[in-house]
Amino acid sequence: MHSWTLAIFQAGAASVVFLWAVDAWRSHTLRFSRSPLQLPLIGLIGIGLIQLLPLGGQSSGGALPVEPVRSLSLDPYVTRLVLVQISALLIYFAAALAFIDSPRRLRVVVRTIIVFSFLLAIFGLIQFYTSPGMIYWLKDSKQSQPFGPFINRHHFAGYMELALALPLGLLFSGAIDRDRRILYAFFAFLMAVALFMTNSRGGIISFLAETAFLAVLWIIGHRSDAAVEDDEARRARLRGIVARAAISVALLLVVIFGVLSFGGENVLDRFFGTVNAQDPTTGRAHFWGVALNVIADHPVIGAGLGSFGLAYTRYDTRSGMFRVEQVHNDYLQVLTDAGVVGAVLGIFFIIMLFRTGLARRESKDKFRSGVASGALAGCFAVLVHSFFDFTLHTTSNALLFLVLAALATINGRVEEEKRVVRRRRRRHHQPTPLQPITGHQDQPAGSQPQVKLGS
Repeated sequence: MHSWTLAIFQAGAASVVFLWAVDAWRSHTLRFSRSPLQLPLIGLIGIGLIQLLPLGGQSSGGALPVEPVRSLSLDPYVTRLVLVQISALLIYFAAALAFIDSPRRLRVVVRTIIVFSFLLAIFGLIQFYTSPGMIYWLKDSKQSQPFGPFINRHHFAGYMELALALPLGLLFSGAIDRDRRILYAFFAFLMAVALFMTNSRGGIISFLAETAFLAVLWIIGHRSDAAVEDDEARRARLRGIVARAAISVALLLVVIFGVLSFGGENVLDRFFGTVNAQDPTTGRAHFWGVALNVIADHPVIGAGLGSFGLAYTRYDTRSGMFRVEQVHNDYLQVLTDAGVVGAVLGIFFIIMLFRTGLARRESKDKFRSGVASGALAGCFAVLVHSFFDFTLHTTSNALLFLVLAALATINGRVEEEKRVVRRRRRRHHQPTPLQPITGHQDQPAGSQPQVKLGS
């Protein structure tokens, strides 16, 4: 949110590029991914560059103290900042696709996200009860409702939606050892409680959609083998379906009980209440109406990336006392900022994400399948939340969303099937001393492309 934190984020992206170049120089191999999910981000950068071209109409007003804006973007300064931000996100995304290239790295990344998010949930709850209007117990945020380190509580809920999908996906897929299931369930429970305590209706609806999505994935996955299974296997599958449904209902009830135990009665009151449509700060219908007017005047490539804050002041039919920076609906904002071209890129990203992710979850490696299922569920939850809010405009949420998209779609090189076979063999044979391996090992099918830089 603050310029110095964004500077650190972008400097981190620059360091990733530097280390990437060092890796290519030392290994004589440039590692990159051909994932088509990178193309929409590249396309957005192209749209932003076109919007900065001086092709806009000239001002017909009188003498101005400064040169009038002639670019296609209504706010070229903000568009430049958005371009820098998208470029940094693209670097992190491309690096995740290229360098999460083994089962070990996949496990490290997944567990790091789960543990960090669990600690973030604890921190958010502690700060909520000790100093609800402060951030880090230092910064007073009078014009917002913060939660944890987030200025906007809805965005904290969005982060929790993304993060808790990973332990839920692993639990639904049966990828966790029995002695660790309680631990992962506790992680998911506490993150869900923190999400509910934000009092975000969009976050609660998205959590319910996320749980239902995982249950449907599990049922569909087991129906695919129904034609070849015998009566005993069919009964076992039905018992599994009933068990998963019971787990989903039990999880929801436990979370609600936990919220009430933490003193969150007003959460449920607000969830079943109504929004005051006359309040200009919460009147989403008015924001969406303004957005439709902007889209009508800039249908092809939009009014400029990040320019809705300025466009709103021109199209607002109310008193003009408020400046709304976001549409509170990311689908409409894609149309206002990037037009029909941007919407096509967004649809392409969503289709490729779920098409590829659903194929990856068919893996025989349960951990890989669970990660793909959980990552898709997290992305689905945020896409539901995006109908009511703009959680992906927060840098941390956008980064985690792209990391989950990478985890869901990385190809078979992160699967652990061969290692499982080796472990089984070692159980039936006497251990032998390790021998040095010479020559080149066979790469799994679908491994990331490599470009030789030297002989």
